[in-house]
Amino acid sequence: MLKTTKNNAETTIDESLSSLVDATLSALRINGSLLLRETYASPWSIAIPTTEQLAKLLEITPNVCVVAFHLVEFGHCTVKPEGGEEIRLKAGEMLICFGGDAHRLSQGKNSKDQPIEQLLVGGPNIQSPHSTAGVEDTSLLCGVFMLHHTSFNPLFTALPPVVHASLSRPGEMHNLSGVARLLAEEIDRNTLGGGYVIERLLEILCAEVIRAYIEALPRQEVSWFQGIKDPTIGRAIALFHKQPSTAWSVQRLANEVAMSPSRFAARFAATLGDSPMAYISKWRMNLASHALTNTQQRVEQIASDVGYENQAAFSRAFKKHIGVSPAVWRTRQQADV
Repeated sequence: MLKTTKNNAETTIDESLSSLVDATLSALRINGSLLLRETYASPWSIAIPTTEQLAKLLEITPNVCVVAFHLVEFGHCTVKPEGGEEIRLKAGEMLICFGGDAHRLSQGKNSKDQPIEQLLVGGPNIQSPHSTAGVEDTSLLCGVFMLHHTSFNPLFTALPPVVHASLSRPGEMHNLSGVARLLAEEIDRNTLGGGYVIERLLEILCAEVIRAYIEALPRQEVSWFQGIKDPTIGRAIALFHKQPSTAWSVQRLANEVAMSPSRFAARFAATLGDSPMAYISKWRMNLASHALTNTQQRVEQIASDVGYENQAAFSRAFKKHIGVSPAVWRTRQQADV
């Protein structure tokens, strides 16, 4: 089959989009943990604390962002984030609280909140059905996703505080229903190695929800997701992510995508809501903080790898963004591991 220039361009754009999402998802180093799978008889209510309180409760290091998720297997419930609007979840839907706010899951009225802490330490489910599941009962699968180095990850910062996903909604970029089915089957099997498989499936579930969100995002919304889908801006971002140590400038990026610097900078800011150089600085901080935490590389080498001419320039930029020097950051983060 004859390949036209148009086909080649579309292939390049698709590959760039996939590569960018791969890189930013990989940088988050997602881990999943199942907390509970319970059935509740109306009326019932469960209180979920903030991400910081969840991390402390689960004894997870402070440098990890802990976000709660809830999947309704059958029945329905209402989720009320602290200071936010109520969200109704029905069977086959799930919600991830990327914002980390405290929230309340409930069904029916006049039910006293049961803190999730009581359930996690082995306390009784005081709101469970007394017999076989009834029409008004709800089955929930709840857990957490642990995300690393979120502060300067453009994918994470572009996510809304709450993502509401339908497992049954068809899409080209995701397979939510398939992953959820495998997860439920693995939980029910209760076989050797099941815990490991469940954790991996939870990681995939998180990634699939994010991909579903990207696919459904309105075109006019200003965000990183729209930026990477823009043929011109997406190509510029892909070039930088591929070669972060290059001495990038607005002029150089504009030349790469055949635009004038002024038009490129304006289009970049209008699409992402950030300037090209601010975006570059943030991603370099993401790479640097990851290397400082997880490797024994010298600071001078890390500075060079992320695009700084010398260690002094890197240290100044790092302290401006992070608030402490690279050496202090490394000491603090490795002490928390």
